[in-house]
Amino acid sequence: MYPEIHLGGVTLQTFGLMFALAFLAAGALIARRLGEIGKPVDWAYEMGFSALAGGIVGSRIYFIVQNYDSVKDDLLGNLFSGSGLVWYGGAIGGALAVLLWAWYRGFLGLALLDLAAPALALGYAIGRCGCQLSGDGDYGKPWDGPWAMAYPDGTVPTDRTVHPTPVYETLAMGLGAWMLWQLRDRFRAGVLFAIYLFYAGAERFLIEFLRRNHEVALRLTAAQLESLAMMLAGALWILAVQRRHGSLAKVTVADTIRPAAGL
Repeated sequence: MYPEIHLGGVTLQTFGLMFALAFLAAGALIARRLGEIGKPVDWAYEMGFSALAGGIVGSRIYFIVQNYDSVKDDLLGNLFSGSGLVWYGGAIGGALAVLLWAWYRGFLGLALLDLAAPALALGYAIGRCGCQLSGDGDYGKPWDGPWAMAYPDGTVPTDRTVHPTPVYETLAMGLGAWMLWQLRDRFRAGVLFAIYLFYAGAERFLIEFLRRNHEVALRLTAAQLESLAMMLAGALWILAVQRRHGSLAKVTVADTIRPAAGL
């Protein structure tokens, strides 16, 4: 494990480095897509900053709400703490900030959501590399399988071999990012984001069976319940588009030209 990297007198947190790299990679992907659809490439920087600011605020607030009993004696200190960045809270906060930015730029619509889908998956995959490097406790349940790992030097150490769930998530969401990027021009507006919702929800729902989170209801964890909501939203969205248009495929100019009868 490498929770920290020491360069001279400077100490760098590997989770923070991967967090930054995730934003840079997602921003690069968004910039390329903006160029493809004829929008200013510089918007990628604005989106990235909005997502970063909103994500940090949202993740901290979400963490405090989830752990209020243990942090209520020092709410201000925990609000500005560098630990306890919760994915779903960050996703909600970042999404709200980007939506406000898009409203300001006149780009608030389904195209924005489709633009974000591959970048969200890529950023998540890289972010989980930070969890693996730092050994921050996101690893799974005890296991003695062939690729089981211990995290004796992690920020949340364990000498017991466990499922390396951050590795699983990096592989799964990396594949998801590649898939979404390949499909970016094949569907009607909004469908790509709906696919992301279902895929990301399914990935997290399944991985939770191997993680150490506590069950909260119906023998499921809080993350699993949230993941089910994502999957349901994605599935209903896809079904609604299919019912309304009869097809999920993107309509092109060629599709609207019908040959004259007898020709």
